[in-house]
Amino acid sequence: MPRKQQTPQQKAFVTSIRQAAPYIQAHRGATFVIMFGGESVDEHFDQLVNDIALINTLGIRLVLVHGARPQIEHRLKQTHSEIRYVNGLRVTDDGALAGVKDAVGSLRVEIEAKLSMGLVNTPMAGARIGIASGNFVTAKPLGVRDGVDYCHTGEVRRIDAPGIHQQLDADRIVLLSPLGYSPTGEIFNITAEEIATATAVALHAEKLVLLVNSGGLRDSNRRLIRQLSLLEAEQLLRSRKKLNSEWIRHLNNAVDSCRRGVKRTHLIDGNTDGGLLLELFTRDGIGTLISAEIYEGLRHASIDDVGGILKLIAPLEAEGVLVKRSRELLEMEIDHFLIVKRDGMIIACAALYPYDGSIGELACLTVHRDYRSSGRGDSLLEAVEHRARHKGMKELFVLTTRTSHWFRERGFKNVDISKLPVKRRDLYNYQRNAKVLIKVID
Repeated sequence: MPRKQQTPQQKAFVTSIRQAAPYIQAHRGATFVIMFGGESVDEHFDQLVNDIALINTLGIRLVLVHGARPQIEHRLKQTHSEIRYVNGLRVTDDGALAGVKDAVGSLRVEIEAKLSMGLVNTPMAGARIGIASGNFVTAKPLGVRDGVDYCHTGEVRRIDAPGIHQQLDADRIVLLSPLGYSPTGEIFNITAEEIATATAVALHAEKLVLLVNSGGLRDSNRRLIRQLSLLEAEQLLRSRKKLNSEWIRHLNNAVDSCRRGVKRTHLIDGNTDGGLLLELFTRDGIGTLISAEIYEGLRHASIDDVGGILKLIAPLEAEGVLVKRSRELLEMEIDHFLIVKRDGMIIACAALYPYDGSIGELACLTVHRDYRSSGRGDSLLEAVEHRARHKGMKELFVLTTRTSHWFRERGFKNVDISKLPVKRRDLYNYQRNAKVLIKVID
């Protein structure tokens, strides 16, 4: 019986659910610390709250850290109090502290009210989210620096990790404000990013997510930088080319969290509707990931990679671009393969087969359609050439029916079939009529 055709909307929905499923499973029971600025608490804030509620229902333990800069500025202007910043930090004198307490207190209550919603016909219907706030942040004064007394501006001294875990264990969302308290009963104004970073480290969180209002982090060609290793992020900070002060601060916090044990830090444009869901439940997300782990790597294939390679090459085999390989054949030849793996999925592969006479065959060079035109094919080719040289090969040949121009642009030259090694020439499929190209790599 023929299957019913889906509408485009139905197909998109099914595809998105299937793509999200592995992440839903992987994230269940994990602890995420999510920071958002006071700018996010606007007319679109309900959408962010709905997304947070959805994430909570998926079994993810959440700590939310909110900023309050615009609300504090508004309160200080109302009371004609002085607004003063030095090196990007607020100088919180007695008058400013009163405004900070008023603004932060009001904002915290508003956020708690939003998270408590359970109206029917809304994404939060029946959610019944428990919210826990409290004195989880112990602070100390920033003190006098470069002759500037920062007064009631402070920094994190300690995070009450056991207290937060107790609330998370009770299935509550923990909400932290940009305030800390000293053992002497003083109140200090602290940046939300510092509290979020310190909390993620103290809780050994799987993820620190920073919703920023600086747009996306882009390279010199204005392309979004999707991921950085810890080393690459540190190098970018050292170069500081065209990085504004906000991105320097964001990256410093991300690097600091990764150095201190947080597995992954995500920097997401807070102005993108659904950005939190897109970043956490799709393979590529929409933000920048800084990871102390290897998020994407090129390596030799193992027997455990056979299924992933078969899935990758199947569409091209169906189109006749690649010669079909059985699982048994691939298992026998797996030592010849290199793969590129991204977040658990094989997105590219290539194989190198040696022949007598210092020549090798480059075969099965494949990049997943979602990652073409991103340089991964070139990286694979370079890796294969390096491996071939290491094995004493001086030439590489490739047989192709549709991509000869790609190889010619990279130094391969068309040659006659007679130039193939005898063993390979005997296996040549004249019906397929593939072009033969060779490149000198010595």
